[in-house]
Amino acid sequence: MKHVIAYAEHRQGQTRKVTFELASEARRIADALGGTASGVVLGAGAAQLAEQLKAYPLDVVYVDESKDVDEFLLDPVVDSLAAVAKRLGPSLVLVPNTLSGRDIAGKLLVRLGAGIVADVVDVEVEGADVVCVSPKLGGAIVTRCALRPADYGVVTVRPNAFAAAPGGAGATIERLEQPAGSYAAAIESDVEEGAGELALEEAPVVVAGGRGLGGPEPFDTLLKPLARALGGAVGASRAAADAGWVPYNLQIGQTGKTVTPNLYVAVGISGAIQHKVGMRASGTIVAINKDGAAPIAEFSDLLVVGDAFRIVPELTKMIETAKGQVS
Repeated sequence: MKHVIAYAEHRQGQTRKVTFELASEARRIADALGGTASGVVLGAGAAQLAEQLKAYPLDVVYVDESKDVDEFLLDPVVDSLAAVAKRLGPSLVLVPNTLSGRDIAGKLLVRLGAGIVADVVDVEVEGADVVCVSPKLGGAIVTRCALRPADYGVVTVRPNAFAAAPGGAGATIERLEQPAGSYAAAIESDVEEGAGELALEEAPVVVAGGRGLGGPEPFDTLLKPLARALGGAVGASRAAADAGWVPYNLQIGQTGKTVTPNLYVAVGISGAIQHKVGMRASGTIVAINKDGAAPIAEFSDLLVVGDAFRIVPELTKMIETAKGQVS
């Protein structure tokens, strides 16, 4: 295994920063292996995104704007990724650890006869081996899995695990012809829940609310202003989602999303283990709770004991004032 391929997941030319994280990481791994770093961009808007990727340290960006990618479910993407991998030879394919990314990775490993490691937060090259570091059981244990150098490897990478580092010398753009295929699973409609908002998995700051908020209104009137001031996103505990206060796509925890922001602000969340496993890898954890003995106190870096309905608005004002003074 010498070459590294980064799959650029996007929606009609609009991508989240995990694409640029993968492009940067592909370069680092490829240099350690003595091979090339490539990107693959497919579907409507691919050419536009490929131009953005030229600012990152890739050798080649393969582009195909075939309509099949947008009209059929997953298989055209898998065909194209497999075609690039087979052209280059034994390669490591990096895919975002998203809902569609995990499905693509599962199909691709069968197509290539590849090994796979899921939800990877670090990749190390030890001799000819590619060693992937992946937390399991909500981060309770950390595994190190080596992919054999003579084979293909597929890795789903957790968003925010790597830094996006521009600095490319200008990758070559190469047109990729969509492999001939017949596809049965057509996409009739495409609806993205919560479109237009910063994705929880990639937000640098997450402000999450729980049962202690008492209802749905504080998520809009209390948490959203704070998240906006911090440049982050709003999340929730399972209790808040189960109560119908917020949609389930905002749920963080064992049965929800796993987030790794630089700053996690938990407001009115008790800190049950089911919630903890979804956010324990956050950089700094700040809890605001009227109960100083709540379980979340045990794993928070800072616990603020008091009334969130008084603390959060004041905190928001302070941040907005500080930002205004800087600007």
